[in-house]
Amino acid sequence: MTVRLSIFPLPGVILFPGLQLPLHIFEPRYRALVSDALARDRRIAMIQPQRAAEGAPLFGIGCVGRIGEVEALDDGRYNIVLEGEARFRLVRELDVPTAFRKVEGELIEDDGDEVLSSVERAGFEAEARRFADAQGYSVDWDSVARLDDMSLINGVSQIAPFDPAAKQALLEAGSLAERCELLIQLMQFFGRRDGDEDRVTLQ
Repeated sequence: MTVRLSIFPLPGVILFPGLQLPLHIFEPRYRALVSDALARDRRIAMIQPQRAAEGAPLFGIGCVGRIGEVEALDDGRYNIVLEGEARFRLVRELDVPTAFRKVEGELIEDDGDEVLSSVERAGFEAEARRFADAQGYSVDWDSVARLDDMSLINGVSQIAPFDPAAKQALLEAGSLAERCELLIQLMQFFGRRDGDEDRVTLQ
């Protein structure tokens, strides 16, 4: 199923179905985007540009979000919370007269009932603990343990401090198990890299 989508192309930011993304909207074109969405169906699609430049080509997969909470500020800015609805595959960008970009996308039907094996879950949590300790993050592990597999893996993918290409790879992973394995690899890679940089700095 193809749909027309108004997009917010933001490097380093991804959204997953079922998750929330708070955004502060201040640029005039994106204030216009939010105003337009609120007047129509409240939907905005998040998709990363391939580089941080005006009009840069887009990556192939993004996520449609629906504006849930909204705070309209006196100077025209917005604070909004986007609620992820469905991933989509980019079909083409549309030539439109609006200040913001629009695309045609094909919605992706994800299996919302996917779960990890006990071994996969335990392996992920062990690596996440090592990564968090190395980065100096304070984590409520009891709360983490209560999360279902989908919320845990997609949630970490969405907020992890990885570069845009790595975050895009997580969004594009075809299954929960594939995303979990990629997350483990990325935590190992970025954890080692950060540690190496620290050692170089101290010498």
